[in-house]
Amino acid sequence: MTITVAGNKKEVADNLTVAQLIIDENVETPEYVTVTINDEFVKSGTFEKTTLKDGDVVEFLYFMGGGQ
Repeated sequence: MTITVAGNKKEVADNLTVAQLIIDENVETPEYVTVTINDEFVKSGTFEKTTLKDGDVVEFLYFMGGGQ
C-alpha cells in the first residue's frame, strides 16, 4: 500500500502499525514524538494498535519549549 510520510510517498506493508513505522523511519527520540494521521492526533498509548491504511498521510511532530 502507499502512504505519505513527512511529505514523501512510500510503499509499505499492509497492516503496518504506527509503532512499526516509527521504527522503520528511524524516528529520533520516539518517546517524545507526536504522530498525526490525516491531520488527526494519535494517542501515544495506541501506536501498537493503530494500523495504517492505503492513502494515509502521516506526520511526526516534536513540541519544543523555550523562549522567555
